[in-house]
Amino acid sequence: MKEIILGNHIRKVPSVAVGCMRLSEKSKDEMNRFIHAALEQGAYLFDHADIYGDGMSESIFGEAFADDSSIKREDIYLQSKCGIRQGCYDLSKEFPAITLRKTYIKSAIDEILWIWQKKSNNVHDLKSHIWDSWADEDGSIGKAYGYQMGVKHQYKEGMFDQVDRLIYDLKHNPYSRRMMTNMYVHEDLHEMNLYPCAYGMTFNVTGDRLNAILNQRSQDVLAANNWNVVQYAALVYMIAQVTGFKPGELVHVIADAHIYDRHIPIVKELISRETYPAPKFTMNPDIKDFYQFTLDDFTIEDYQTGPQVKNIPIAV
Repeated sequence: MKEIILGNHIRKVPSVAVGCMRLSEKSKDEMNRFIHAALEQGAYLFDHADIYGDGMSESIFGEAFADDSSIKREDIYLQSKCGIRQGCYDLSKEFPAITLRKTYIKSAIDEILWIWQKKSNNVHDLKSHIWDSWADEDGSIGKAYGYQMGVKHQYKEGMFDQVDRLIYDLKHNPYSRRMMTNMYVHEDLHEMNLYPCAYGMTFNVTGDRLNAILNQRSQDVLAANNWNVVQYAALVYMIAQVTGFKPGELVHVIADAHIYDRHIPIVKELISRETYPAPKFTMNPDIKDFYQFTLDDFTIEDYQTGPQVKNIPIAV
């Protein structure tokens, strides 16, 4: 079989990978025969994903391989795709706060209100100090984040900023395919103290549910993953409530999700911990104007977590 160089690896692999998507119904013996048949043809690159057969394809493959001493580990190559098992956060079922350690949910919500509600680019309008490293002597982070959400644009119905336009569309044309926001404005990048990480959202309505896709160019997974998830989940809750919908699904797309070398021991310890049920998240049901929300309107109950991880080194 023809071979090619895989990425930057010095070893060649078959030009055709053996797909393992539809193998979840096979017995261990059948899987063993499948593996041997592929190897006899010179096909020793097997392609997996954690979503194949709800994970069973990988499990049965692993069992068949482990029980066959005639197959050496160095004789096969495995490639897999991970992190796609669930696909989205279903906000109608639970609030997606991690329980391995505590996420400071109200501080995360304060930041999303700083960006989307206050439309601010000044750290003095933010309760936490997470942006201080990127602020100038006046507290400004330049034309980033909240600044972009406050810029008004001309539409046929009049002048709107991105937040007000989204709310207008959800109230007047909720099945529009044009409900998007974007903070990654190229002409202003040179005046931003940090290019936006979580930069854009796309909204759509299914029945009475408001769904959203969050796009993010880069993320320090240990430091910020659940922080971003809970704050944008809360945003979906807020926007849904003030436009007459219920929260639906949140999809989080990260182009470069990275775990730094110095974070690996912490991550390994975290994922070994016990998990707990998601906390109960509620909002003041009387708020019908997005600009009336305050931190006092959010309640988090029964939030049981593992011990906090402190002093995580952050890249600046």
